[in-house]
Amino acid sequence: MKKSMVLAAVALLLAAFSTYAQRDHDGRGSEGRGGRGVGGGFVPQHGPQPMHAPANQPQGRGEQPPARPPANQQRGRGEQAVQQRDFRDTPGHPNAPHVHTNGEWVGHDVPRNDARLHLAHPFEHGHFTGGFGPSHVFHLQGGNRERFWFNNFYWSVAPFDYPYVADWLWSSDPIVIYEDPDDPGWYLAYNARLGTYVHVMYLGA
Repeated sequence: MKKSMVLAAVALLLAAFSTYAQRDHDGRGSEGRGGRGVGGGFVPQHGPQPMHAPANQPQGRGEQPPARPPANQQRGRGEQAVQQRDFRDTPGHPNAPHVHTNGEWVGHDVPRNDARLHLAHPFEHGHFTGGFGPSHVFHLQGGNRERFWFNNFYWSVAPFDYPYVADWLWSSDPIVIYEDPDDPGWYLAYNARLGTYVHVMYLGA
């Protein structure tokens, strides 16, 4: 009698664990994949929506998106630069631009006049042609924030985004590239493991 009760209890525990693991794998838990609603392998179906109206048109409701810190406050000493904006919109989310598992891009609300994103010669190394979005998940194969690569495509992280790649694994992380809809010459590199993204410049193949 006792043996059958023990076996029944073990079977119930195994069934409960299996259900929990499946929910976590499918990303259907209360906080999404990765247990936080960010990262954990989730890949957005598309990049962020354009934030800026054409230069000769109003923004819409007259709202100004919050500015990131000025360039001279974020640059100069790389990872030691002052980081003033807090991207942690929900407890447990990273303090970096990130994408929720519902597809919402957090941190792309950069004003049109942000001088850091202005390039005198956009796409000076050509346009990236390796593919965009969830059907093209690449894996980092080496380098660092100044110069990294995958599949013989070479990139560099924007200096003002250096603080947000301190935990990237440069020899393995899954990366997806999206076009930046607002800032010519920049792309967005999304890290599917962490759920964070940064501005990157294409350096050629």
